[in-house]
Amino acid sequence: VSTGGTRAAIEKLGLPVKDVADLTGFPEMMDGRVKTLHPAVHGGLLALRDDDEHLVAMAAHGIEPIDLLIVNLYPFEETVAKGADHATCIENIDIGGPAMIRAASKNHKFVAVVTDPSDYAGLLDQMKAHHGATTLAFRQKLALTAYSRTAAYDAAVSGWLAGELGENTPRWKSFAGKLAQPLRYGENPHQRAAFYVDGTRREGVATAKQWQGKELSYNNINDTDAAFELVAEFDPKAGPACAIIKHANPCGVARGASLAEAYSRAYDCDRTSAFGGIVALNQGLDAETARLICDIFTEVVIAPGATDEAKAVFAAKKNLRLLTTAGLPDPRADGPAFKQVAGGFLMQDRDSGYVAPSDLKVVTKRAPTDAELADLMFAWTVAKHVKSNAIVYAKGTATVGVGAGQMSRVDSTMIAARKAGQMGEILGLAETPAKGCVAASDAFFPFADGIEVLASVGATAVIQPGGSMRDDDVIAAADRLGLAMVLTGQRHFRH
Repeated sequence: VSTGGTRAAIEKLGLPVKDVADLTGFPEMMDGRVKTLHPAVHGGLLALRDDDEHLVAMAAHGIEPIDLLIVNLYPFEETVAKGADHATCIENIDIGGPAMIRAASKNHKFVAVVTDPSDYAGLLDQMKAHHGATTLAFRQKLALTAYSRTAAYDAAVSGWLAGELGENTPRWKSFAGKLAQPLRYGENPHQRAAFYVDGTRREGVATAKQWQGKELSYNNINDTDAAFELVAEFDPKAGPACAIIKHANPCGVARGASLAEAYSRAYDCDRTSAFGGIVALNQGLDAETARLICDIFTEVVIAPGATDEAKAVFAAKKNLRLLTTAGLPDPRADGPAFKQVAGGFLMQDRDSGYVAPSDLKVVTKRAPTDAELADLMFAWTVAKHVKSNAIVYAKGTATVGVGAGQMSRVDSTMIAARKAGQMGEILGLAETPAKGCVAASDAFFPFADGIEVLASVGATAVIQPGGSMRDDDVIAAADRLGLAMVLTGQRHFRH
């Protein structure tokens, strides 16, 4: 028994089939909105075969039992993803399908319900092994999948409708994902974990193709996402950029005349931390850059494409994972972000904040030079992706020191300075690479002590949001020390 399109396909195969209208005695009506919502269908799905009263009712009303239900829901998610208009999306909200799925799932003691073509092979194996029947254990698993599918479907519909209405805080919020990969463990070996995709198709680790290497771990996926979101801030049309991430924080970010130069400059920010890190590129990977990356142990490389020559270079590094995507995520695109807390979760907009040079406010006696301004914008962009409290030193559109995640902002300032000095020694430089750099702070300086540290390191200009009750003291310190300072009016806390 089948509805129109599927019935026609079954007939073409030469198999016996009748239309659902022949079962219900009612024609499909209202442009297909009403066809399976009938006791002949739902009674056949819900009837308990071991309940005498149910059997009597079935006999009295001519209802036959239905032992197997296969439903592929209307492609609502795909319709929305294609940018269809409101009316088309509405017509792709399935009603009869979810109703039948839920009925069959509730009665899984007797009924098998299949909602995913990937279960067809298992269903056939079961029927071959059990003379056309299925086991209760198998039906229970199918019911779990079925209820999960309808829950995800409803979540997609409610999320779309909330967006259509501009409702940012609906009374009930639900979201769902499809299992992409069971993981060996989570952040630590004693934690179970899995990777789910939500179907939004934002370019990144969820959409990437893996060309080689072991399966990604929980930490690999988390860090790769952080790396790719950071490097996507740099428009590939404006030139190559590279970000190297370790434990979700950048240990080196740089632009360059070539991708190889961008990687080398990012690596030179913190060669020690780059070992075992994640490399993200804003342009397709080439062989020259691949050879440089192979000089140290790297966990993952992600880029919007890779040449065959680059893939051949990596082929000798069997443990290195190479991921390619069809493009970069849009750093200014809106979208939700979630964080779990005990008893619930927090939801906010993705940090798509952007500040243009024209938005900056010069608050010191000296304005930044054009070169300083370019570096300030670069450092500010990187600071957005550093755990707060964040301090980033940059020179020549490359980071030379990063201080991340400290409880005190002045501590982050000193850590970034220390790391810059250490790399100067490793590179054999006569002075710290921070000499002549600019500095970015993801939030305001509560005291002038941070500015004093920046000046002592050799910074010449600072970018920060402003907004401290001691802004005047901080600005006065910058003037006294000869630093240029600009305010963004926007902060980038990242917890």
